[in-house]
Amino acid sequence: MNDPRRQFGSVAQTDGVAIDEGLRQYMLGVYNYMALAVAATGFVSMLLASNEALMFQIATTPLKWLAFGGIIVIGMFVAPRVIFSGSKVAAHAVFWVYAALWGLLIAPMLYSFQQTGAAMDIYRAFFISASVFGATSLYGYTTKKDLSSWGSILGITGIVLLVSLIVQTLFFQSDLMSLALSSFIVVFISAVTAYETQMIKSMYREGSSTNDRAAIFGAFALYGSFVTLFVHILNILGIMRD
Repeated sequence: MNDPRRQFGSVAQTDGVAIDEGLRQYMLGVYNYMALAVAATGFVSMLLASNEALMFQIATTPLKWLAFGGIIVIGMFVAPRVIFSGSKVAAHAVFWVYAALWGLLIAPMLYSFQQTGAAMDIYRAFFISASVFGATSLYGYTTKKDLSSWGSILGITGIVLLVSLIVQTLFFQSDLMSLALSSFIVVFISAVTAYETQMIKSMYREGSSTNDRAAIFGAFALYGSFVTLFVHILNILGIMRD
């Protein structure tokens, strides 16, 4: 005699497997988009850093600040609206322009390390960043703790750090303050990565109809965190070496 409870349990288990497989494919899409953006940024920054005249142009004109402003505007205001409300072509355009702007911003830093014979620090910073990012993203994906309460705290902290970074760059230019800021930013971005990963996972649960756009947005968020980690870990290695 068939037991209805056993049949129900079998159906529930099948649905659970389907959901987990869908989530796996969704997260793979997020990380694949992100990896491609990191590769694109690396290509753009290394290509620009190989041109000494262009590096001089970036260093002596407002181009670097325009790239920085573009990153802030796209990250905070443009991307969320375009990715979820605009066309898919526009969503991809914003994503790749964002990656290219990061490449432009990072290029002078890479050039400086290459010229001082510290190119190996670039690779060290990348692998350290990948390790920190991987560990914190894995925590955000697997933890049962609800990290949504971190949102407001991380938002306020991010604004304070951004203002502090601009003030340090424009007025103080102190190695000690730069080291302290970069160290704090690495800890902050580690927490942001865990928070974002759980948020991206939750977005999948909210409905499959927007999962393609959610994957692009998730990759956008995690990519920004990874590149920020890389920049500040590289800065820490440079200051410690000096």
